[in-house]
Amino acid sequence: MSTKTVTGEVDEYIARCPQEAQTNLAKMRAAIQAVAPGAMERTDYFEMPGYSYPGFDYDGMFVWFSFTRPYIRLHVRPPVIQEHSKELSGYLTTKAIVSFPMDTRIPLTLVKRLVKASLKTMRDKKR
Repeated sequence: MSTKTVTGEVDEYIARCPQEAQTNLAKMRAAIQAVAPGAMERTDYFEMPGYSYPGFDYDGMFVWFSFTRPYIRLHVRPPVIQEHSKELSGYLTTKAIVSFPMDTRIPLTLVKRLVKASLKTMRDKKR
């Protein structure tokens, strides 16, 4: 899959979401960017905001975020969710997604920890 970056795509994604979700989506975006400076921000993979670094498997994708009512969702590489199961016990999870209720404060410290773990999973796989 080719990498494309179009200015404003993530802004447009957030703007299309309900007003009450936009602040938490913007905070999620900022938390990811703080942990992964220089990562390519894109929406061409799964049509949701995602972040990648070139040179890794899965086109370098390591984290995404999305809105699916009533949740702000963080998508990470497996086995990150399983490795953080105790911290995530109060949230709805799948193998690669944690869902935060859109009407609550997003635990940004936890989000950053999960993004770091997803980055590490991606980088370790290349070795």
